[in-house]
Amino acid sequence: MAWFKRKEKGIQTSTEEKRDTPEGLWYKTPTGKIVDTEELAANFYVSPEDGYHVRVGSNEYFEILFDNNEFTELDENLTSKDPLKFEDKKKYPDRLKAAQKKTGLKDAVRTAVGKSKGKDLVVACMDFSFIGGSMGSVVGEKIARAADHSLKNNIPFLMISKSGGARMMEAALSLMQLAKTSSKLAQLAEAKIPYISLCTDPTTGGTTASFAMLGDINISEPGALIGFAGPRVVKDTTGKELPDGFQSAEFVLEHGFLDFITPRKELKDKVNLYLDLILNNNVR
Repeated sequence: MAWFKRKEKGIQTSTEEKRDTPEGLWYKTPTGKIVDTEELAANFYVSPEDGYHVRVGSNEYFEILFDNNEFTELDENLTSKDPLKFEDKKKYPDRLKAAQKKTGLKDAVRTAVGKSKGKDLVVACMDFSFIGGSMGSVVGEKIARAADHSLKNNIPFLMISKSGGARMMEAALSLMQLAKTSSKLAQLAEAKIPYISLCTDPTTGGTTASFAMLGDINISEPGALIGFAGPRVVKDTTGKELPDGFQSAEFVLEHGFLDFITPRKELKDKVNLYLDLILNNNVR
């Protein structure tokens, strides 16, 4: 029975030399689909099997929208102060520093100007990874300054919203940003400069109550959560069962709050098609 016995050991790896499979090689969507991360990135971070749009940030949107990923960032070093001396479990300045270190961002929005299909475009994009995309004074100020850049240079403005709402650590100062940003968008409208609002997952709270719903055209990615208060709060407040798909982009479109939904891979084409139409450029 010698043929059942291993006379020489094959390649053996000691326990201390073994390594776990590196993290991040695969992504699992909410429907259970498994996607290779390289394939996901090549497909604009959209699952090819079920169309699920993975939540991404300003780096990815700038790469999608700007030609050759070339752009000039505006007010990139603007950071928040702590005028209220807010203290909870963690002091606000400490929380800001932790978020900046973790994300590599200064705050929850980045603004930039560049070419998109050869045309100048100002883009403001929120990052949910920075304190839940909460809107504080810096977010409002950067959006207002980006609108000023559009006004001064007669360049269309695209706002990409992704936010959990106002930043409680700045209290009333956070709420003031709703009026500030809305007034700047009114100036864009008066100057007849196009403003496009893109709602991504999630667009909630003060963003929905201000700039996210004030576009000349309001668009969204498929499946994005769009609303003011969350579904649980709405249900508890009204005491009623909510319909299927409540606050999804598709539900919001059906009820007239959106103009259309576009997959991420078509975003650049759709934005520029709209700009061509509204600016009466030649469209083939």
